[in-house]
Amino acid sequence: QVQLVESGGGLVQAGGSLRLSCAASGRTYAMGWFRQTSGKEREFVAAISRYGGSTYYAESVKGRFTISRDNAKNTVSLQMNRVKPEDTAIYYCAAGAAAQLLSYGRADYWGQGTQVTVSS
Repeated sequence: QVQLVESGGGLVQAGGSLRLSCAASGRTYAMGWFRQTSGKEREFVAAISRYGGSTYYAESVKGRFTISRDNAKNTVSLQMNRVKPEDTAIYYCAAGAAAQLLSYGRADYWGQGTQVTVSS
């Protein structure tokens, strides 16, 4: 069983930056971030392979968001730069068998989410 706990959400102005973190317990998995707004399905944001060799990003965040991990601390982070109002959502940390599978929406474990609000 894997437990995922997100932190770092909050309110940020458009054009600013925010960093989300996720602390994981248990064995090492591929990790990723998803987001969801009210009335919409959860969507993939970014994923990183088990040892950080491969990363995947949604087109909407490429060039602005960066996913990274520290396996010594069992954490994964999402650096969000040049944020836009449309980035407002609840962001969920996820773990799964492979980063590519995460990019297809196939996660085995989920965190409880952290709210990110971008003001215009």
